[in-house]
Amino acid sequence: MYRPKDFIQTTEGLIFAIVAENTENGYIRAFLRYVCLKGSWRKLSTEQANAFLAEHYPQYLFYSKQLDAHLHAVLQEAVTGHFSPKARLQYLLQNQPADPVCADFLQLCSLLAAEGIVFDQIGITGSLLIGLQNSQSDIDLVCYDRQVFHGLRLRVKDLIRRKLLNEPTQQAWQDAYLRRNCSDLDLNEYIAHERLKHNKAIINQRKFDISLLANDRPVTGKTFNKLGAACIEAEVTDDQYAFDYPAEFKIDHPEIGSVVSFTATYSGQAQTGDMIRVAGFVEADQQGVKRLVVGYDRESPGQYIKCIERKPSG
Repeated sequence: MYRPKDFIQTTEGLIFAIVAENTENGYIRAFLRYVCLKGSWRKLSTEQANAFLAEHYPQYLFYSKQLDAHLHAVLQEAVTGHFSPKARLQYLLQNQPADPVCADFLQLCSLLAAEGIVFDQIGITGSLLIGLQNSQSDIDLVCYDRQVFHGLRLRVKDLIRRKLLNEPTQQAWQDAYLRRNCSDLDLNEYIAHERLKHNKAIINQRKFDISLLANDRPVTGKTFNKLGAACIEAEVTDDQYAFDYPAEFKIDHPEIGSVVSFTATYSGQAQTGDMIRVAGFVEADQQGVKRLVVGYDRESPGQYIKCIERKPSG
């Protein structure tokens, strides 16, 4: 019923973005994103959201035993509104609201439809999902089918080549870099990684991106315990879930079997055969299987995934 990229609204009018596939003891793991202050909606950063809840609504601050992490969460009984990306996309396609952001979104959909894309497995998230877009808003598409997602990436790459879409400008890359707060990569490193993903582009000077939330990935519900910070180098042996949420990279390492990232900054960051350097927190499941986790939120200072050697092309 509740999935990552969905939004929910509480009895107090707070809007949270869901961040986990399953509930934990009746709680929906989510993160506060929008609050209405003095009649105006405001989007909060991670730091602002934590401070706001601590002061006004501490009941939404949550310690997840399953993830061994402090998050936000909402009891299902406190939910008064549920926003579905797939339903919202279909609504916008059918009603075509007269709004500049919606106009760019509809033009993008028309362009993709002309390339053979069908929208039954695609949704719209972010500000457009809840109708709080403004002139600076991006377009955030979410795809629920793995093949459709990778097909979209190929089409975005080709549409940029044909100049029907534009690659983000240097300024757009820099703005995204600053917004992501990923200073453990320098700007050139960040751009070099992003250019290989083909899940972002510009339409009418508005950025859009495409994320994956595939239905074919099993949800384990495992419990993990943190063992401490680590920085390792390893070769990626399997990138099947590189663009998923969370992103996962199987690696060749004597102790750690995989790298997992909960922040979209490092989604698709490497491919099979690449050598990566990763800083994060080692976790172990109940069977003692270890993974290295990078971030439970967008801002993860001191944590990163860097590709230090690409596999030979071709």
